[in-house]
Amino acid sequence: MSELLFMEPVFKEAIWGGSRLKEVYGYDIPSDHTGECWAISAHKSGDGRVASGAYKGQTLSSLWENHRELFGAEGAEGVFPLLVKIIDAKSDLSIQVHPDDVYAGVHENGSLGKMECWYILDCDPDATIVVGHNAKDHDEMVRMIEEKRWGEFIRQIPIKKGDFFQINPGCVHAIKGGTLILETQQSSDITYRVYDYDRLSDGKPRPLHVKQSIDVIRAPYKADEGKGPQVTVDNRHVVRTHLVTCPRYTVVKLDVADIWEETFPAGFANVSVLEGEGSVNGTPIRKGQHFIVPAGYGACRFEGALSLICSWPEA
Repeated sequence: MSELLFMEPVFKEAIWGGSRLKEVYGYDIPSDHTGECWAISAHKSGDGRVASGAYKGQTLSSLWENHRELFGAEGAEGVFPLLVKIIDAKSDLSIQVHPDDVYAGVHENGSLGKMECWYILDCDPDATIVVGHNAKDHDEMVRMIEEKRWGEFIRQIPIKKGDFFQINPGCVHAIKGGTLILETQQSSDITYRVYDYDRLSDGKPRPLHVKQSIDVIRAPYKADEGKGPQVTVDNRHVVRTHLVTCPRYTVVKLDVADIWEETFPAGFANVSVLEGEGSVNGTPIRKGQHFIVPAGYGACRFEGALSLICSWPEA
């Protein structure tokens, strides 16, 4: 049997970041303005390393390049497809939008676009999030942006712990302050800021990308018509919730009560431990750890009280 690939996170400081990644997960973060934990990443802007075992110290991108068999991707082209993050938003993120693969490929030097989804790990009471906009068509969207009618433009909705959102390319979105989320996304770092609250970073405004945003924002906004989260197994051992399947990934949540075996689809799977402690096939695991189940690994026997988010690519 091949071994699980436990990953060392990469941390990113941000103007809107805080200290909850240390307080909640015990991570050794670089400062009290740490916004992101890139938990499973082979992206050039934050290439994670294997924490233990036969591949200890090797980057995930090097494993993808040199040991494609670990991912069931022999002969596949392109980059490692997914990126898993925990985001600590102490203050509001910018109002932003992501391009799709076609637009990013043409305008961002061949990059992937960015399809992503959010699981709300925790949030302040009465917290909200920005998903979508209120313009009735493209022309009204352009006018609202050019006239800076942000209060009218953005679609703000209440959230609570455990909520889940799929964010497709072209969807205006923003995480608000006081929110902690787990994000599963394509391996891309392309973000277009349409509005940033006129904040200053090092004494000057952060760059905006208004033209690109107007190019890619879909108008009118249509709420995702796909099925929402669905409980697929509910017994004394586990609650298994299917969160989403989209063209780029599937995401599933497992709430294990004592013992549960999960066999993932062909290829690899990412696993993040959100809560609890226990073991997987005899290896101790605890809250804040992230690992990859390689192709051909077989069943994962989880023991203990554990809450897990699992994901794997669909394309």
